[in-house]
Amino acid sequence: MDFTRIAQGAWDSRTRNARLQSASTEHFDLLIIGGGITGAGIALDAASRGLKVILLEKGDFASGTSGKSTKLIHGGLRYLKQFEFGVVSEVGRERSILKKNAPHLVYPENMLLPLYPKGSLGKFSLRAALTVYEALAGVERGERFRMLTPGQALEKEPLLDPQNLIGAAVYKEYRSDDARLCISVLKTAVEKGALAFNYLKVKDFIQENGQIKGVHATDETSLKDLVFHAKVIVNAAGPWVDELRLQANAMNEKHLMLTRGIHLVFDAEHFPLSTSVYFDVGDGRMIFAIPRDRKIYVGTTDIPHNSSPDAPGFTVSERDYLLRAVNSHFKGIDLKAEDIESAWSGLRPLIAEEGKSPSEVSRKDELFEHANGLISIAGGKLTGYRRMAEKVMKKAVRRLGVQGVICGSKSLTEQITLSGGDFSGMAEVEEFAGIQWGEAKQIGADKLTILRWVQRYGRNTEKIVELAYEIWPLTEDKQSVPKLAEILYGITEESVVFPADFWIRRTAAMYFEWPDFPNEVERFSSTFMAASPAGESIYKEQEYAFYREIDQMRALRTVIT
Repeated sequence: MDFTRIAQGAWDSRTRNARLQSASTEHFDLLIIGGGITGAGIALDAASRGLKVILLEKGDFASGTSGKSTKLIHGGLRYLKQFEFGVVSEVGRERSILKKNAPHLVYPENMLLPLYPKGSLGKFSLRAALTVYEALAGVERGERFRMLTPGQALEKEPLLDPQNLIGAAVYKEYRSDDARLCISVLKTAVEKGALAFNYLKVKDFIQENGQIKGVHATDETSLKDLVFHAKVIVNAAGPWVDELRLQANAMNEKHLMLTRGIHLVFDAEHFPLSTSVYFDVGDGRMIFAIPRDRKIYVGTTDIPHNSSPDAPGFTVSERDYLLRAVNSHFKGIDLKAEDIESAWSGLRPLIAEEGKSPSEVSRKDELFEHANGLISIAGGKLTGYRRMAEKVMKKAVRRLGVQGVICGSKSLTEQITLSGGDFSGMAEVEEFAGIQWGEAKQIGADKLTILRWVQRYGRNTEKIVELAYEIWPLTEDKQSVPKLAEILYGITEESVVFPADFWIRRTAAMYFEWPDFPNEVERFSSTFMAASPAGESIYKEQEYAFYREIDQMRALRTVIT
């Protein structure tokens, strides 16, 4: 297929090299290191104020912490245990803003919390905790919790163990796709003029008169070295924040504590859960079990991670911990390693606190300013990304003002609809999905495909449908048209460079679309190679690494190493 016939998009990986070369000759107001949700939020905030912004990410966007969470927009219930009332209040408010600005990405989820005698909460303490939580988080009247009798709880989730069940509570959480949220925030920043590049690894900092004024970076798709200059540099590299602070001689007495959490995915055939459940394991930890399509994912663990953040990995003990937790808390369930379809492992970059265990360490964010001008931010939660960006921008605007740069002093992001999210609410999202299904029937897209597109791309689904009609006459394999159109959209509009970018971060197919996923990877491999800006040897190396990751997913069914 001739890809030159496909029109260029706003964030097209085919034009990446030319845009990179041009960017290396410019001078920016703000340079952000890190393409996770924190960096993405800062880029959007800065671009919406009219600043000249560039963001560099050493891997793919959302390939670290921001793509490896429990995929919930938390209201913050579990932070009450640490008496972090401010965190609960803030993330509750931020959740409401996100629900308004991206209703296609944020879905209400009834969360069932069962009560047993040996649990950390009783009926009255749970009622009190939920009452305080909803007051702090500003939960709307129609979404407030309900207490259930044992019979009502079992009716809602028949898999609950009925023995000694005291009752349960149902409260609202919100499910999302963490990586999709990150991409959507970044895409909105790009639409407002920001530049954002994946596979750009910062090697060291450029200092002039004791002030950091730029970075040396390597383009991982070509191994070419490039230089970028900016008036203010922000380090938002998540688990790699301290690594960059050391490079910049910008460490202080505080440092990160990395903790690891894993999630396991099962087919509903092996774990036929009806509703999302948040249950007490009995060791002070709580675990989620959440249905998504015909899959159920379970997590998370919370243990110190003392090795490289580049490859968090899994251990047999973590795997078995989650298997035991599910098997001991749900009736008739006997999950084994061979039932695991996929899994992910992610790191939490927390601010270390002496004498506290991983579960006890605060989830608050913290901002570090150094005399050489580097601004670093670490910690925090996915839900609070917008407020973290505001905090960084207060510092950045002050520094830019000293250098004569005039920009808006107030954040506008509370009112900015994320790319594709122009809906009045869930009802309009569902109506739009129905219209798009009618439009896409003629190019072979089924209802589930359209629903997934709308949940990933919102109104941008229209562009994928248009692409499908455009390529329909260009290919003999008509069955491949819907998936091919989505892949081309990823390449032309979402900076997909390598296959893993699409199959993991843009769609989460690697986690939730087994057993079809491996066959589709093989089927469309040539499409990515034809459009990738990477050199052939580098492309092959990345492709090989991705296939190795798929093999590791298969190996999970017997052992995790």
